[in-house]
Amino acid sequence: MRIEFAGSVVTIGAACVMLALPCATLAADDDAARVSGFVGETIAYTTADPTHWSRAVTRLQLTAEGKSGERMKWKLGGRADIDPVIDNSGFYIDRVKRDQRANFFWRENYVSFGAGEWEFTLGAQNIIWGEVGGLFVADVVSARDLREFLLPSFDIIRIPQWAARGEYFAGDSKLELVWIPAPAFDNIGKPGSDFYPVRLPSPTPEAVAAAFRDPVTPDRTLSNSNFGLRAGTLAGGWDLAAFYYRSFATTPTFYRTAPNAFEPRYDRISQTGATMSKDVGSFVVRAEGVYATGQKFSSNDPLATQGVVARRTLDWIASAEMPFESVDGRVNVQIFKRHYFGGSADLLSVNAGDFGASVLLSAKLTPAWEPSIQCFQVFGGGGSMVRPRLTWYPVRNLSMAVGADVFSGASDGVFGRYGNRDRAYLEARYSF
Repeated sequence: MRIEFAGSVVTIGAACVMLALPCATLAADDDAARVSGFVGETIAYTTADPTHWSRAVTRLQLTAEGKSGERMKWKLGGRADIDPVIDNSGFYIDRVKRDQRANFFWRENYVSFGAGEWEFTLGAQNIIWGEVGGLFVADVVSARDLREFLLPSFDIIRIPQWAARGEYFAGDSKLELVWIPAPAFDNIGKPGSDFYPVRLPSPTPEAVAAAFRDPVTPDRTLSNSNFGLRAGTLAGGWDLAAFYYRSFATTPTFYRTAPNAFEPRYDRISQTGATMSKDVGSFVVRAEGVYATGQKFSSNDPLATQGVVARRTLDWIASAEMPFESVDGRVNVQIFKRHYFGGSADLLSVNAGDFGASVLLSAKLTPAWEPSIQCFQVFGGGGSMVRPRLTWYPVRNLSMAVGADVFSGASDGVFGRYGNRDRAYLEARYSF
């Protein structure tokens, strides 16, 4: 099961505002380009022993979009991240510094046009098939930047896929076809970074990090492209959809290539799933399920080839959300589970625990102040994460926050592996 956490905003210096404000001017012509984006800063301090400054990343994202005529639209976007704390820290090894001190990202870059009952989109785009908030289950197409685990906001985490997509609309029904000739994959960072998917000593010596190679991505051939289809409709107040997706997994499996050497690789998998959602009074209920074949997992079986075994899996999640009546807020409760066909006793690392629950409480006590807390618990060894947060909205388009990310559990659990990565942070974000 892939897990994503909501929430994060990012600071703004006066110089950044001066650069950003001219970009916020909108043309009066509806067909003219419009430019938007954000500037911000995230400052984090690791409170677990050994304590150290772990982030001070400045971000600038720009997006231009427009249209030509009634049915043609386009979008261009990019982001730059600069982190002097990583670059000048004596805590991180050199390969981590090179990976995180400065990055430039393409965001959504596409052209979209209509033809009859069809809408076509070509280029880098976010294709989101999931319905629930905060967790990746049916959202199987998305690739993610996991170098800060799943702590930043969704727009920071998501990596757009270069895809050709066709959408056919007929009344309340929709058919969607997707082809991805050059897939994007999760960015797991370098061994020695704070949220590398394998628990390592903190700080990590170069000799230990050397056991883990860079991920090996598949050759870019026609036979290695991803493709899928999704069909949805409204029936009796239910928003229903089903899909099939043939692809490489976006998250790598660690293959053992020598007694003390591991190489992340991406398995070829097939996923069949369904989603549903409905308003029931003041509640919104959602559910998702995905059956997957072809995925391999790290194993403690000494006879397992290269230390991995294949397992078919079934992931499901059920969610209920209710707004508060007296204040602007909500409570969201979710339960989720993974079933392993063939057993899970021989599986290692983050597969500890396969049943979990989450709760999110958020409320604006005043128009300017919004406290929230989000808690995840994976039973059976997976551990927990608690995220208290207080957000302040001093003026329009500016948000500032203080919060913490606290991990606990067994060292091989999905959350417990980051038990030495607890952190406190300050964030702010100005959108234009």
